[in-house]
Amino acid sequence: MTAHSARPRIAILTSHGQPSAPPPPEIHLAAVAAAVQDHLPDWEVRSATLSSKGFLEAAMREDGAVIYPFFMARGWFTGKVLPGRLKGWRYRMATPFGLDPALPALTVAAIRSALHARGWKVAESEVLLAAHGSARGPKAAEAAEAFASTLRAQMPELRLTTGFVEETPFVAEAARNCGAQSLCLPFFAQTGAHVREDIPAALAEARFKGDLLPVLGALPGVAKLMADAIERAAETELSSPPAA
Repeated sequence: MTAHSARPRIAILTSHGQPSAPPPPEIHLAAVAAAVQDHLPDWEVRSATLSSKGFLEAAMREDGAVIYPFFMARGWFTGKVLPGRLKGWRYRMATPFGLDPALPALTVAAIRSALHARGWKVAESEVLLAAHGSARGPKAAEAAEAFASTLRAQMPELRLTTGFVEETPFVAEAARNCGAQSLCLPFFAQTGAHVREDIPAALAEARFKGDLLPVLGALPGVAKLMADAIERAAETELSSPPAA
């Protein structure tokens, strides 16, 4: 059997989902999987959120799948919950969405496009990167700050700050000093309750005068980025075999 024919041809996109209302995130993730499928015609791209009981296990069905974590960091869910749910299976793990090395360039292009559409000069504008943060550990905030540092290096003329939903500095605090030519960019893969409710509420509290952009997971080119990450992961070693 050739190396090419031995490659896995099943990819499974997974995200946290919403425990209180699992169906809408499942539907959205399935739509993302369909978009990724367009770039991987020789694959079967499945999807399952962690919040839907048994969905991930049902999507596995056989060893060798590439698991794509539609998460922003390598934190609690990708480091603890997901491997625990996959115990007993052999799989390959792709780089989490938020850590993809191609994401900053995609984001810079989107920021420049948004500023151009508003007629704003980069040097006179500001971006607030609104991220999740976490009380569970530092990984979520570290991923957001590393991403912000990369953006600053690629757009040194732009003022860029960070704010968090679940830790300091909070989004409302970070947004208070933003001027009229400001964009709030949610450092999230999907539009969940934090993006629909918490971030807009924090911006309203801060009397934010700028505009709220879509989440990074909705950027043009994301489906291709995810497909490329899946193909890279297909060339890596399988996880260790389950214990006898």
